[in-house]
Amino acid sequence: MRFLDRGEIQKMGGDRVKLVIKVRNGIEAEVSKKIQRALKDSKLKVQSAIQESKLRVTGAKRDDLQSAMALIRKSITDLPLSFDNFRD
Repeated sequence: MRFLDRGEIQKMGGDRVKLVIKVRNGIEAEVSKKIQRALKDSKLKVQSAIQESKLRVTGAKRDDLQSAMALIRKSITDLPLSFDNFRD
């Protein structure tokens, strides 16, 4: 449910109404900048880059990446987050 944006209810005529619901795809620019700022302020040894609607976080150590994931989960609670391509 967190990836759905509910719009306004519009009257169509008579007793019919229409509700527009948009599906979120990717991260908006403001949210990705907020995440980048949180990562920089945390002093973790990771780098982040905005790529289209994704935020790419790279780091040398696995522990740093796991700490970054925990920080992002803690700071962003209203978005459904998924983490891809985490190598062992």
